[in-house]
Amino acid sequence: QVQLVESGGGLVQPGGSLRLSCAASGFTLSYYAIGWFRQAPGKEREGVSCLSSSNAYTYYADSVKGRFTIARDNAKNTVYLQMNSLKPEDTAVYYCAADLYYFCSGYVPPTTHDFGSWGQGTQVTVSS
Repeated sequence: QVQLVESGGGLVQPGGSLRLSCAASGFTLSYYAIGWFRQAPGKEREGVSCLSSSNAYTYYADSVKGRFTIARDNAKNTVYLQMNSLKPEDTAVYYCAADLYYFCSGYVPPTTHDFGSWGQGTQVTVSS
């Protein structure tokens, strides 16, 4: 059974950091493109970052560029989203996603339609 499980969310003060993890089971994550999305209350789910299966290409939304870093650890079958310099507007439920066929080019924002497997989400709240 293909499964993605996020962890690492929580409450953090503005300027703080969190590292989200997304552990995969039932498939080998290294063959898949990975995406991180977020959804704030009343807003659509937006693509924050993606990583190609080769790890050669990454995409970051302008709103997180320079603050967030996506990475994968093939030995642990896990992907990460390191989030630094967090802002209140980063508050959202964060989801990881994987897809065998999607190509993360680094220039085009990922969309929800591009990914077939999703985690359940983890809440990130940035507040003082």
